[in-house]
Amino acid sequence: MLSKRIIPCLDIKDGRVVKGVKFLGLRDAGDPVEVARAYDAQGADELVFLDITASFENRKTLVSLVERIARNIFMPFTVGGGIGDIEDIRNILNAGAEKVSLNTQAVKLPELISASAKRFGSQCIVVAIDAKRKGDSWEVFINGGRTPTGIDALVWAEKAARLGAGEILLTSMDYDGTKDGYDLELTKEVTQKVNIPVIASGGAGKLEDFYDVFTQANADAALAASLFHYQEYSVKQVKEYLKERGVAVRS
Repeated sequence: MLSKRIIPCLDIKDGRVVKGVKFLGLRDAGDPVEVARAYDAQGADELVFLDITASFENRKTLVSLVERIARNIFMPFTVGGGIGDIEDIRNILNAGAEKVSLNTQAVKLPELISASAKRFGSQCIVVAIDAKRKGDSWEVFINGGRTPTGIDALVWAEKAARLGAGEILLTSMDYDGTKDGYDLELTKEVTQKVNIPVIASGGAGKLEDFYDVFTQANADAALAASLFHYQEYSVKQVKEYLKERGVAVRS
């Protein structure tokens, strides 16, 4: 059985770590480099860095900040936000990231997924899906959760995997920042549809939530932000809790 991964997430706005609820009401949560170093010391398996307003503001990800973070940590990290083409991906990987996360541009230009997977390898390409419930299904949103697309999230997840994505970063907009637990129904639906790893995101509020998303929804990794940023739990505490309950996690 592959070990489950615990992944803190840095949502970046104006060069600072921020966190909101359902993508709104953003609060400052610290300096990105210092926060990243703290998670590295706690034994996080990976880190995700999302420049959450880059696409909406029609600008590139802050490459200099990516470089600073890369110089200060020893764990793999993924960078997303404002990535529009192959050159952007190359720049981010050259700055020290192991993976890039494509969201808005992947929806607008799906061939970017296949082209980048061929150029850099599927293991470097994460497709992020921001999904919100709409009746009996979930709709994909882009531009940092601002723009509905009319695309069914399950259909899009299958297509992204088929095009060459190495991983899906699945965020429930309905649960994001609520601390009510992950959207187990959405996560399970996606993990059953694709044969690539799925990172569950949105809603972690207590230790049981991590156990539930791994055992009930079969997520490969669990991402959390405010829970870690405001030191309610450490990565180490989450891993110890999961180990005690028989979930395989990395030391």
